Amino acid sequence: MKLNDFVQLASKIQNMPLPGKEAHYKMSSEARIRHIKKFNDNFDDARKAAVLACFYPNIQEDVQLLLTLRHSYNGVHSNQISFPGGKSEKVDVNLTETALRETEEEVGIHRSNVEVVKELSKVFIPPSNFLVQPYLGYVKTTPDFTIQEYEVATLIEVAFADLMDDHFIEEVPITTSYAKNIHVPAFNFYDNIVWGATGMILNEVKTLFRQAM
Repeated sequence: MKLNDFVQLASKIQNMPLPGKEAHYKMSSEARIRHIKKFNDNFDDARKAAVLACFYPNIQEDVQLLLTLRHSYNGVHSNQISFPGGKSEKVDVNLTETALRETEEEVGIHRSNVEVVKELSKVFIPPSNFLVQPYLGYVKTTPDFTIQEYEVATLIEVAFADLMDDHFIEEVPITTSYAKNIHVPAFNFYDNIVWGATGMILNEVKTLFRQAM
């Protein structure tokens, strides 16, 4: 998909209702759904974070989505694929600023270049006790990426057409802090497995665009 077509499509979803849990649960294991339901939507004690699902044209002007692979470290999100983003800091006026600041720091996309299209449904991450606010946005020019090397191992660029293709979804075995060797639905982009909160957010993005087409 070319940028002009993407921008027109994005404008359609600005006022569309969010699929929310319906889209999230399609990319969740039964164990995760049961675990989250125990909180009964009471996340007052959760730490706040924000991420950006950022689309952009490549040099051929085909629209891509940016994901990042985290470095291996001693933590629950080690070596996982995620959106650019992170925890809220005192310098942030709001969570939109958190997502834009973290994206600029991690991958070099300047916040002033990002068109924020829509605030998406929040996702709770039980292992790290984060309540994540995702945003959908895009930039109109091919980014000159600058990676924050101590956090980001590499960038993963996903073609818009591949995001919308159901053939990139499969069941994979995963062990989490609350379940062992379970099979969960995940996106598999070029041998990069996207599951958990990132997969849930990604499916809401995909569902919105599919409804707008």
